[in-house]
Amino acid sequence: MTTSGRRARRQRTAVRRRLPMRYLLPSLFLVALLAMLMLRGYVHSEILADHRVRPPDSSDHVPANILKGGPVIDARAGIQPKALSVPDKKLVLTFDDGPDPVWTPQVLDKLRKYDAHAVFFVTGTMSSRYPELVERIVAEGHEIGLHTFNHPDLSFQSKSRIDWELTQNQLALAGAAGIRTSLFRPPYSSFSSAQDDFSWPVTEYVGSQGYITAFNDTDSEDWKRPGADAIIERATPQGTKGSIVLMHDSGGDRSQTVAALDRFLPRMQKRGYAFTNLTEALGAPSAHTKVTGPELWKGKAWVGAVAVSERTTSALTVGLAVIGVLVFVRFGMMLLLSFGHARKVRRRRFRWGPAVTEPVTVLVPAYNEKECIENTVRSLMASDHPIEVIVIDDGSSDDTADLVDEMWLPNVRVIRQANAGKPEALNNGIRNARHDIIVMMDGDTVFEPSTVRELVQPFGDPNVGAVAGNAKVGNRESLIGAWQHIEYVMGFNLDRRMYDMLRCMPTIPGAVGAFRREALQRVGGMSDDTLAEDTDITMALHRDGWRVVYAERARAWTEAPESVQQLWSQRYRWSYGTMQAIWKHRRAVIDSGPSGRFGRVGLPLVSLFMVLFPLLAPLIDVFLMYGLVFGPTQKTVVAWLGVLAIQAACAAYAFRLDKERMVHLIALPLQQILYRQLMYVVLLQSWITALTGGRLRWQKLRRTGVVEAPGSIPSPRQSSENRRPVA
Repeated sequence: MTTSGRRARRQRTAVRRRLPMRYLLPSLFLVALLAMLMLRGYVHSEILADHRVRPPDSSDHVPANILKGGPVIDARAGIQPKALSVPDKKLVLTFDDGPDPVWTPQVLDKLRKYDAHAVFFVTGTMSSRYPELVERIVAEGHEIGLHTFNHPDLSFQSKSRIDWELTQNQLALAGAAGIRTSLFRPPYSSFSSAQDDFSWPVTEYVGSQGYITAFNDTDSEDWKRPGADAIIERATPQGTKGSIVLMHDSGGDRSQTVAALDRFLPRMQKRGYAFTNLTEALGAPSAHTKVTGPELWKGKAWVGAVAVSERTTSALTVGLAVIGVLVFVRFGMMLLLSFGHARKVRRRRFRWGPAVTEPVTVLVPAYNEKECIENTVRSLMASDHPIEVIVIDDGSSDDTADLVDEMWLPNVRVIRQANAGKPEALNNGIRNARHDIIVMMDGDTVFEPSTVRELVQPFGDPNVGAVAGNAKVGNRESLIGAWQHIEYVMGFNLDRRMYDMLRCMPTIPGAVGAFRREALQRVGGMSDDTLAEDTDITMALHRDGWRVVYAERARAWTEAPESVQQLWSQRYRWSYGTMQAIWKHRRAVIDSGPSGRFGRVGLPLVSLFMVLFPLLAPLIDVFLMYGLVFGPTQKTVVAWLGVLAIQAACAAYAFRLDKERMVHLIALPLQQILYRQLMYVVLLQSWITALTGGRLRWQKLRRTGVVEAPGSIPSPRQSSENRRPVA
């Protein structure tokens, strides 16, 4: 092989190995979404959170000067650990667990009102989420201290976890206010005299990292919410003694703390106390150090990432709420309107109009349908309504046309044409049709003897331009077939009842539909502008003022895809074609008359329930997984089971309306877990194709020809063991 030949072969191999865009973009989207959810869980203390609190232990190994000394411990490297106290007439107010978007601003307002300063021991989770409050604290002259990132009891943690808690907390401070601090207060701490043999090693280690640990010697116990008077009493030191007072600006309702400050601050100032920062009270340099260079930009990047994650997940939460409302609205509409439809058409004296008895033309577009075409044509021969059958062979490369010719059946014609696509094949059939009512079906579908008769009866109403039949899955024995069976009965036929009542039926199924020739001619026949010619023609008929209705008894049995790849191809084409049809008829929104009615009623419903809603529906599953992993698990499971119960009720009602066996609903839970995910990705891929201006070709599905309808003439080419009866 020549060098150029080997190079070309390597290039072809590289192209084949390249990850297709349909997998790459959804994968990137999923990874980004999971990353944002993980980040959200991280900064909301849902990931790596540790709520254990160690009970008090002996203090045999804690130095006596620490146990009997002041509330500030300096155990930095190179010096003997010592305890420091706040001088008389000095009060150091400290606020733990913030910053909080509700209470921290109110606390800061009170401090500014009385020209007082304080120390805020902030957690990294809250600082990351509310960096503007950290910035305000520093700008107004207060001091910042670390209170770890996730608020765990450090006596349970390893040294590496302690380092991580401190480093992440400093990273948040750098991003929020451009500083780092040397003050630290461990979570769940109280007085320095409460140090024991488990907490003291933590204090020593933190000190060796350059931090001064600040406990308290006056606990307001505001976290108990005992009332403003009790908080003031407990926060007041004896005589003129200096003190570090513990309060909280987060972790719950802090209205009593705010109310207490409004009286406590002026009262203590009148007694000669000054409210200062800790380092100022101790006569030490400021605990704050400015951060520059890479450390600053790392902090800003962190805070920025958290902000994006917060906004995105907040939007997703709102989206989830919207989806929840839409789910209930849609189910409610389907149940109510489908009940109304069934009640209307099943009344004993209900008639569309005069009985339709004149012959009709049945068009069967076929491309390489040799496995199915004989069953299809034979099922039509069993029809109890007078028909002519036209099989339009669209340039098949197999024996489709010859097989029909060799059947020598009366009133069956074969029209051969060069391959031009299904819309042109149907238009060719329309031109050659002898009758004014035209039935269209797919080459892989079989009719019951009564299907054509039931399908054409609505044309007794002169306002009806088209009729949608009841398409059913014939090959429902496999799991993927059962899933599609549920989807057809519930998602398609229940929907059609609803849309019929609303007079905005979006699609006449290609498997079973009927049209007036006049209606087809007025809208220009079948168009190849979209990949969903059935949706396109239906919307065009609505805009032209015709009624489109649903005939539940006009049953047709179709062969559904039997592999994931075939199902993907079919639904990808359906989704993308529906988007094309919506875009093509978008001007109906601003039209007047019947077109405007469809544009302002039908198009929004179709867009919402068939394009936008399914795209957002995966949020239910995303938050399900998130809730299962990070909690609240029980509420999450109950909520998901509740949604599943509603879907099961709707599905059971749909099966009852269609007189289907309920046994197939056993596959419903697994359908919600697996099948829906595939449909989500297909729709997402369709969106990507549409937004990137991609083109999608018609994709032929592989057929087996094993589906037969109840009452149809058995095909001699199919053995009894291969045939799949659906009665």
